[in-house]
Amino acid sequence: MKKPLLLILIWTLSLNSVLAQTNFYTRLSDSAFVLTYQKVQYDPAYFRLDYPNGDVPADKGVCTDVIIRAYRKLGIDLQKEVHQDMKSNFEKYPKNWGLSQPDKNIDHRRVLNLMTFFTRHGTVMKISQDPNDFQPGEIVCWNLGGGITHIGIVSRKKSQDRQRYLIIHNIGAGQVLEDCLFTYEIIGHYRYKK
Repeated sequence: MKKPLLLILIWTLSLNSVLAQTNFYTRLSDSAFVLTYQKVQYDPAYFRLDYPNGDVPADKGVCTDVIIRAYRKLGIDLQKEVHQDMKSNFEKYPKNWGLSQPDKNIDHRRVLNLMTFFTRHGTVMKISQDPNDFQPGEIVCWNLGGGITHIGIVSRKKSQDRQRYLIIHNIGAGQVLEDCLFTYEIIGHYRYKK
């Protein structure tokens, strides 16, 4: 075997070994962090999506799209997962939108539906005011008031005072990294790994 090819093979095996040892939630956090480099305009419009693996245009999105895109980078299609669960268990999901059946174009893009899905299939974590209870790759949901809910992912980056992890979310200014864990009332805290 030629030396450059051998070096590439060794490097590939080493990289695969490192990746295999990396914690799923750390990788999820990192996949969300990568999204902060993508310019996205906040756009809550209804879009007709491909199924499975459908996504809104790459330059558009809302808070739920951060979660959906981060999981998709790890091979988990929340559009499909939520749609299949809703088809079998529609009565267990919120009825806030007046639907009589699941809609694969929008259901996974609604915070309350993701909260229901994560409660049913993930791990419900403690809600507290202790920053140590929130770890990278975990999902946090907030009540913004007036019936508006929000969702984000805990990053691996710490706040300036090193007291808490920053959040990756989209609350109107695109997919950003912010120190906002305790800015709003926390109503959900989850870990989900398929």
